[in-house]
Amino acid sequence: MTTPTRPRPAPAARAGAMWPSPPGALHVRPLPRESAASYLTRLAAAYRLSPAHLLDGLHITATGTPAAPHATELHYSCEAARRLAAFTRIPPAHLDRALTRRPPPAAIATSPTATARWKPLTPAVQPLPACTTCTLRRPPHHTAPAWLHPAPGLPRAMICTRHQQASSDPRHRAPLDIRTLPELTRARLTTRRPPTAASLSWATTITTRWYDHHQHLHNHWHTRLHQLTTANPHLTHGPASPALTCRNLITYPETLTLATALDRLPPHPLTRTQQTAFLNHLAGRLHLTRLAPADHDLLWQRLTTC
Repeated sequence: MTTPTRPRPAPAARAGAMWPSPPGALHVRPLPRESAASYLTRLAAAYRLSPAHLLDGLHITATGTPAAPHATELHYSCEAARRLAAFTRIPPAHLDRALTRRPPPAAIATSPTATARWKPLTPAVQPLPACTTCTLRRPPHHTAPAWLHPAPGLPRAMICTRHQQASSDPRHRAPLDIRTLPELTRARLTTRRPPTAASLSWATTITTRWYDHHQHLHNHWHTRLHQLTTANPHLTHGPASPALTCRNLITYPETLTLATALDRLPPHPLTRTQQTAFLNHLAGRLHLTRLAPADHDLLWQRLTTC
C-alpha cells in the first residue's frame, strides 16, 4: 500500500511565508540614485494609482503635502520601508541602496509604525530628469518619468553617456539631446575619479562667475549654448532662459578641468613664478591661448590661499 505523500505548498503560500504581505504583480525597478518620491510615483503609475492611494493600500500613514516628484522628497519609517520592499519584491537592503535617501526627520526615523512624510525640496537640491531611454528599459514601460539625484563629487548635472542625454535644472521636465556636444560626454567618460569637494566648490564658483560676467571662455560657451538650443528647440519656450537653466551643463567640462587642476595645487600659497606656470598650464587645458585673470578674479584668491 502506497504511503500518501504530503502535498507541497502552493507558490503563493511559499511567497506568503517569505513576505509579510502579498507582493505586487508588477516588478518596477528603481534607477540608481532615484528619489524615493520619483520611485513611488512610477510604482503607483504602473497600477494606475496616485502615490497617496498606493501608500494607503500599503497601510502607510502619510503626512505632508505631496507635489511633483522633483519638488518633494518622501521619508519612510523603518516599518514603512519594510512594507514597500515587501510589496515591490525587492530586498530592503537593495531598495535602500538604489534609492537616494536623505536622513529622515527624527520623528519619522524613530516611529514604530508605518509612516511616511512628504518634504518640500529647494530647487538647489531637487533631483533632475533621468535619461528617457534608461527609464524605458525599466519595466513596465508605461510608467512616469524618473527623477534622479546627480552623482556626488561632480558638477550638478546628469549626463547619460550611452544615450547622449543630459539635464542640469529641474525646470526642464525632460533631459536634453547632447549628441551635437561630444565634449560633454567625453568629459564625463574621462573623469577617472571625482575631484575633492573643496576643489569642486572652488571650480564651480569660479566658472559660474566667468560665465555670468562673460569672461575668458564666453565665446566658446556661447557657441555651446547655441548648439544646445538648436538641438533642443523647446528650450526657448521654457519658463526660464536657457542661458540660466543650462549654465551647469554648458560649463561642465571646464569646471571638471579646473577642479582637477586645483586638486594638484600644494597645500600652501604659490609663488609668483608658480602662479604663472599654473595659469599657463591651465590655459592649455582649457584650450585658451592665454589666461590672464583680473585682480579681483576668484582664481587669484584660490592661488594665494592654503
